[in-house]
Order: sequence, then C-alpha cells, then structure tokens
Amino acid sequence: MNQRRLAMMRLMDSRQKFTARELAERFEVSVRTIQRDLDALQALGFPLYTEVGANGGYRVLPNRILPPLQLSQQEALGLFMMLEYLEQVPDFPYGSVREHLAEQYFSTLPADVQERITSMRDHIAFIQHPGEHVNALTSELLTAASDKRAITFMYHAQSGWKRVNVYPFGIYYEQGYWYMPARNKDRVLLYRVDRMRELTVLDQTDDSVPALKAWLKQTEDRAGEEVVLLFTAFGARMAASDVLFRAVVDQEWRGLVPRSEFSFTARRLLSYGPEVKVISPPELQEQVRSMLEQSVKQYGQE
Repeated sequence: MNQRRLAMMRLMDSRQKFTARELAERFEVSVRTIQRDLDALQALGFPLYTEVGANGGYRVLPNRILPPLQLSQQEALGLFMMLEYLEQVPDFPYGSVREHLAEQYFSTLPADVQERITSMRDHIAFIQHPGEHVNALTSELLTAASDKRAITFMYHAQSGWKRVNVYPFGIYYEQGYWYMPARNKDRVLLYRVDRMRELTVLDQTDDSVPALKAWLKQTEDRAGEEVVLLFTAFGARMAASDVLFRAVVDQEWRGLVPRSEFSFTARRLLSYGPEVKVISPPELQEQVRSMLEQSVKQYGQE
C-alpha cells in the first residue's frame, strides 16, 4: 500500500466527511486518482460509505477498521511479548484484540519473523496468580467511566447480594483482580469487578465525575496520619514488589495513611509476619496486635 493511501486512511478515520475533490486538492493529485485510491481501499476492506447529494462525500463507518500496523521486526517481537504478558491478565478490556493480533496480524508477518516469535515464546514466562473471574465487565465499565455515565449492578458484599447505583471513575488491576472506585451518592467506594453481576449502563451522565488517574493522584495527596514502619532486610526485599510499601529507605517506610484505611493497612502488614514492625502511630500498632491475637485464638486449645 502506498503512503498516500495510508495517509488517506488516517485522515478519513478522523470521522470527518470529505469529497473526492477535497482529497485531490489535499494530496495534489487528480480526482480520478483519488477515486482509484478510494476503490482500492474499499477493496481492502476499509469501511467507506458514500453520501450523495449537494452535501455528500466519503465517510468512514462508525465501527471502522483502523489502519494496519507498520512495525519493524524488533517492534513486532516486542508487540507479541506484550501479548504474552496480557494473556495472564483476565478480563482485559477489549481483550479480543489479543486474539486478533495473535492470529490475523501474525499470519501477515514474514516466515522468519513468525519463526522467531514462536521460538521466543518458549523462553519467556510471566507468572501471575489471577483470581477467579466469572464474567468480563471491564470493557463496559471502562466505556461507562470514559463517558461519565452512571451504572447499576448487583454486588456481592459481606451482607450478601445488593443492588448498587454508582458513577465509575475507571478500573485498575492489582494482584490478580480488577477494582473499580466509584461515587456512590456522596461517598467514594471501591468495588471488586469479579463480584459484580447484571451490569446496566444508564443514560444519566455527570461531568463532575473525576477520571481514575486524577482521583488516584488526589488520593495520594490527601491528608493522613504519618505511619512509620521498620522492615527487616528480608521484609524490605518483599516490600520492593509491593505497590503500597515499596518506597522503603534503609529498611524504613514513612507515609501518610488516612485513619479510615488503618484496618486495610493492618491486614496488609500481617502478610509480612515478623518481617515488619509498626513504630507509629499507636492506633495502627493496636490494630495489628488485635488482629494477631484473633489469629492466635483460632489455634488455641479447646
């Protein structure tokens, strides 16, 4: 495919409408040449349609096929290694792209590049421990969050199933699960996506709903009480791969934690066992101590 036709695909994919004469003037060729280009693009499957009349022109169908990738050999190898990694992430939004690239794009590559990719797959692994996922809602949730639309769904909480109406901020993946922070009336609550069922995207919109990254930054900057933790050398190594405590310096971690999150933080610290000690504040020390005592009681003599 020549560079002019690729440029036409990118231009027309902007969802604007162009006449053949406008395209001819833009690319400095004849109208006849442009019409041949358009016929060639349609023959390749590019979803063009024509609007007739005084205000007519060429436009791309809404559910369009984007221009093909033009990658170097190194970029193609990197792309397929990324796909190998993404295969370990369950319910990846718009996940059909993995199968499309792995099969259709792979089949268009030269034989030597295909052989190289096949060989490399036997020498790389991404170890994940995903939770149990029953249905994939991530694509719908991401679209609803982007459009700032309300959603309703059934949620399996500690008290059982309940109907929830919220405005989602977005979704993020952590330790095998997808999470969705959302505004529920005047509060922000965090939902695990695998516990959601019967999702419906509603017509209501609210432009004041923040984007996920803006909310995460705001969360990081919000006021909290200073927490000081002392890790052992081994605990510091463990914390290096923990998104919450990885900012350890000389085996010490300092950070601001809202009191409302002390319970969550205490449970997280229990997973470190004797490899971490809470230096302050006393309230967090007491929560960790209380949880440890409850754990020990489960193994007491009867």
